[in-house]
Amino acid sequence: MSDDFQEIVFGGGLTVRVSREVAAEAEPVLAQLLADGVPAKLAAKDPTLWGPAAESEAAVRLGWVDTFERSRALLPQLAELREELGDLDHVVLAGMGGSSLAPEVISLTLGKRLTVLDTTDPGQVAAALRDRLDRTVVVVSSKSGGTVETDSHRRAYLQAFLDAGLSPAEAGRHFVIVTDPGSPLEATAREMGAFVLLADAEVGGRYSALTAFGMVPTALAGVDVAELLDQAEEFATTLTGDVDNPAFLLGAVLGAAARHGRDKLALVDDGSGITGLGDWAEQLIAESTGKEGKGILPVVVETPVSAGATGPDVLTATIGGALGVGAVPGSGVLPHVSVNGALGAQFLCWEAATAVAGRVLGIDPFDQPNVTESKQNTNKILDEGLPAAAPSFTEGAIIGYGDATSLEDALRALLGAAGEHGYVAVMAYLDRFADADTAKLREQLAAASSRPVTFGWGPRFLHSTGQYHKGGPQHGAFLQITGEVAEDLPVPGKPYTFGQLQAAQAAGDRQALAGRDRPLLHLHLTDRAKGIAQLLDAAGRIQPYKER
Repeated sequence: MSDDFQEIVFGGGLTVRVSREVAAEAEPVLAQLLADGVPAKLAAKDPTLWGPAAESEAAVRLGWVDTFERSRALLPQLAELREELGDLDHVVLAGMGGSSLAPEVISLTLGKRLTVLDTTDPGQVAAALRDRLDRTVVVVSSKSGGTVETDSHRRAYLQAFLDAGLSPAEAGRHFVIVTDPGSPLEATAREMGAFVLLADAEVGGRYSALTAFGMVPTALAGVDVAELLDQAEEFATTLTGDVDNPAFLLGAVLGAAARHGRDKLALVDDGSGITGLGDWAEQLIAESTGKEGKGILPVVVETPVSAGATGPDVLTATIGGALGVGAVPGSGVLPHVSVNGALGAQFLCWEAATAVAGRVLGIDPFDQPNVTESKQNTNKILDEGLPAAAPSFTEGAIIGYGDATSLEDALRALLGAAGEHGYVAVMAYLDRFADADTAKLREQLAAASSRPVTFGWGPRFLHSTGQYHKGGPQHGAFLQITGEVAEDLPVPGKPYTFGQLQAAQAAGDRQALAGRDRPLLHLHLTDRAKGIAQLLDAAGRIQPYKER
């Protein structure tokens, strides 16, 4: 074993390794948590762990601790449903946040095809509607039953099936609805004649990976979801222990590191068998901890050698299925933490660790007090129209709104506004497939600024890091990118289009950030392909701060 690591190995199907540096910081935190009996209380679903103010919320949000047991009741239903829908082999998941990110990780990791629709971009929605419609089953997932994006997707697909000549009853057969008991969506589903599977009501959306939200779409796509439950069950045996309890150790390390100034968490796929878990963990950690001016900012980093994986205020964590002790192969990166194990175990480990980190930070890890702000702004804008704004510059295919008079100056100013302890958030209200190159900005800006830079597709990130942006430490600098819509798409039964909804969501989020007096640069692409190329070129010309 490397002298740099304290290794924790156990029988729960997962290994956590922690560097001696962060283990030493966490030692007093671990001692206090043990003295308070936290492992046994968490395993017993004790709602008092996060203080009196959080008790009522925690009392109805701890089902994730043992949801793998109750989820087994779904297995016969899923087998029957898959047989019933055997002719529909193209599975589309319409869901946001926790309802879509876990299924996406499961399908990517286990090599099954699943189309995830978590956008309001009309181009991306239209492309999904054109893809194998006659063989499509749409899984509509919404815990509350009132998610505007998901409801819009349901309406668009229903209209597409009807336009293709299906009767209402025939169209209803193409839908599987996953929601909480008694939600408005349950009633709508039954009116449609859709298949309905009810979720575990005592599990919040971001903790729902092993509930119907994670299992239904992936089972329909061909995943053996019983194996995930088996992995979680094996791991659950470690949750009560004072030693060999990886989730407890990981949570203490996350919380202690944040208290010692490492409040950004770089999540790096180590290439050893788990794909995309960082995106799921990002929404879990950001939405759970980013509130009351506190929080841990997850930063999903492309590779172990990408800019932003390390830094003085960054805790570097690698994630994978199996990895030997030491640096990530071929990278030379020695992480502070590495977590390796089966996917079902990973889900439960990170959920429990996040709950423990919440206690260390003194926050309620189960609420999301600032998420509704942008939604309320969006609804008002849809009613009243987009607010007027005067551009500060027009350069090629880019219109800029801010204080600078050129693109390069605007980007430099934004990076500088992050300061020594802040971060930059890139928020792209675009098509994450057709406009995928936009994501290259994250690494470019991280290299130029030497600061942590996050990247999120809008409105997807609103159900993830959006809570942290508003409720967490107020030292973010924000780059919002919007784009001209080539061909809009109506939302059936609503007085607005997908393009108008997307623009209203972007404007609503700008208002929420502006109300906090945070640095914000809005760039609108009049031609998406040309604008993205222009933006990447400008970002690539910015000299790294450390070289100036």
